[in-house]
Amino acid sequence: MAAVLSWITGLILFLLSAIHVYWVLGGAHGMTAAVPSQGGKPLFRPSKSATLLVALLLAIAAWLVLELGAVRPVLYPPVLLRIGGWLVGLVFIARAVGDFRWVGFFKAHKESVFARWDTVLFSPLCLFLGAATLALIILGR
Repeated sequence: MAAVLSWITGLILFLLSAIHVYWVLGGAHGMTAAVPSQGGKPLFRPSKSATLLVALLLAIAAWLVLELGAVRPVLYPPVLLRIGGWLVGLVFIARAVGDFRWVGFFKAHKESVFARWDTVLFSPLCLFLGAATLALIILGR
């Protein structure tokens, strides 16, 4: 059970990392839906370095999740694995809850392309990733 959950979660995180690398390399497909906007204008324009940092953090989280349940620990010592797992899980759950304004289940602004995708895909996916990571820590005891 833990191995399957770990592989599913890890592969999703690696896929998200790859999408961010695609954007860094100049890809534009999906960008409109990926950034919160108001009146058709993005609230911010992520730099290539910030996008690459997110890609790196997602890849690190993916490997951490794989070590939590599917593969033999290679990179992370047990204490860092547990702390990192809690951190990854809580960050994704916090993202799913949101800022009560632009992102998350409880956002106030719901009329943009991003807001619709956030409601249908991004927030539920973040909730799954967070809950799955926390479940892997609990199952690993």
